[in-house]
Amino acid sequence: MKQVLIRTTLAALVAFTAFAPAAHAGRSCESRQPTPQTIERGMTLAQRTSEALDAEHAKNGTRVVVLARAGQDLGKYGLRYSHLGMAYKKGEGPWRVLHKLNQCGTAVSAIWNQGLGEFFLDDLWRYEAAWVVPQPLVQQRLLAQVTDAQRRSALHVREYNMVSYVWGRKYQQSNQWVVEQLAMAMEDSIRTREQAQAWLQFKGYEPTTLRLGPLTRLGGRVGSANVAFDDHPNEKRFSDRIETVTVDSVFAWMPRAGLADPVQTLRLP
Repeated sequence: MKQVLIRTTLAALVAFTAFAPAAHAGRSCESRQPTPQTIERGMTLAQRTSEALDAEHAKNGTRVVVLARAGQDLGKYGLRYSHLGMAYKKGEGPWRVLHKLNQCGTAVSAIWNQGLGEFFLDDLWRYEAAWVVPQPLVQQRLLAQVTDAQRRSALHVREYNMVSYVWGRKYQQSNQWVVEQLAMAMEDSIRTREQAQAWLQFKGYEPTTLRLGPLTRLGGRVGSANVAFDDHPNEKRFSDRIETVTVDSVFAWMPRAGLADPVQTLRLP
């Protein structure tokens, strides 16, 4: 029955993606239309992820997870996943994903609230979902955060940079927004990004250090509006050490800090 439902929605989804605004983070920005096959695989991944999260909910009362997708091939940087969101469940409703996206190829971003189907819809590098289940108190605080329209946008910065400096405030990338939201949820006194970042440092968060050569840095700055390096300290930038927030670093840190259980994955064959 569920496979029938997936197939009956394909035509509508193809039409939707043809006219939907191109908002991307952690996946490629190539101009190509999704195919029925990619949509079906994305919807299948969404369905199986929903089933797995529902099982978590039935067993443990889970209502919030930190969820990742693999939208780009970041293997040359030693990274497996590209983009984070916070998936949550209100009452008996479906799982929704709150995450930050930039308008494709630009430095302009917004907060999006989508279903799992949209989150995994198309253009994935690898059809794999990964998530960590926060500890009960962390979930309680995150659920209050993501369902409060004012609080969930309080630390959002419109200026987007794919490799924004982890401790900078000029730009903000998608994964950075997630961890700063987590900090705000966990500490009532946090009102600014500077305070959120201080909390993350206190809790031992360690960013990923990307090793980028000067040509890579120059090419990224000149060729892409959503890539900049001018917020990184000169001593790090010019020694090719770009410190930024990645999915992999967040998934390593949260269990280590006692904030979540180990990572779980689900991959289509």
